[in-house]
Amino acid sequence: MHNLVKSLIKWLIKAISFVLPEKQTHQLERWRRGREEYWKYRHCEYIFASYGKSGRTWVRVMISRYYQLAYKLPDNLLMGFDNFHRMNKDVPQIFFTHDNYLRSYTGNVDSKKDFFDKKTVFLVRKPQDVAVSQFFQWKYRMRPAKKSMNKYPAHDADISIYDFVKDPNQGLGHIIEFMNDWARDLPNIKQLMVVRYEDLRTQPQREMERIVEFLGMQPSEELLRDTVEFASVENLRKKEQENYFWRSGSRVQARDSKNPDSFKVRKGKVGGYKDYFDDAQVAELDAMVDAQLLPAFGYTQAEVDEDSSGQS
Repeated sequence: MHNLVKSLIKWLIKAISFVLPEKQTHQLERWRRGREEYWKYRHCEYIFASYGKSGRTWVRVMISRYYQLAYKLPDNLLMGFDNFHRMNKDVPQIFFTHDNYLRSYTGNVDSKKDFFDKKTVFLVRKPQDVAVSQFFQWKYRMRPAKKSMNKYPAHDADISIYDFVKDPNQGLGHIIEFMNDWARDLPNIKQLMVVRYEDLRTQPQREMERIVEFLGMQPSEELLRDTVEFASVENLRKKEQENYFWRSGSRVQARDSKNPDSFKVRKGKVGGYKDYFDDAQVAELDAMVDAQLLPAFGYTQAEVDEDSSGQS
């Protein structure tokens, strides 16, 4: 029944969008998406939340692989909300969200109240790297309607990567604001694990072991090794070229096989943002993070310096 109602609402909004102003159409579409996210939120056992381009799809691939190995599930399918659960009831229903439409729907825009009593994994990544990765997502992968609905630069805008990162709506400042909202409420989330993209890159097996334990499973070293090898950047880029995950739609599918910047799995480089700006721009972006980002995730220079002094 839920899927039937969901499809009907989607069809109705699409139909009436032809006669409504664009602003109202966007409001209805955001409401529809928020309603669907809220349904998943109410029925899930775990939540994985993150800002876009913080490694969520990568983590989803690893979780999918681990469950596939543990429960002998099809190996070219990504975990959705409950597709694995329908195949084996021991697999939990997991809600993956960017905490965008959900908070608009619940009205908890300035609070993480929705997550206080949920088992939550919060994925974070250095905001400068997120901003650059967002640029390539916007330029090569994002649909025009989504750009407009979420206040990204216009679909055909001819802007530099620097101007995109400085954009007030979806640039670095917006990412910092999102992370700060979470930082303020981290102590209020009763069952929480924070996972840093950078730690996943340097110690993927250790971080995946933490995730597996958080999901209530006994980690297997053999399965963890396989999972990490499968989810390497090189292997996933190859899988994307082969359209390996074709059963999961366009989530891990290159928009243009001849353009590496259109791949979902692009570089995965820690600190790669520095490759796209001159020294003065890098210093400006770093200073912006140091001045505005709350010290909770280890990305400000003060936190780095404190960590270094503590290890000496």
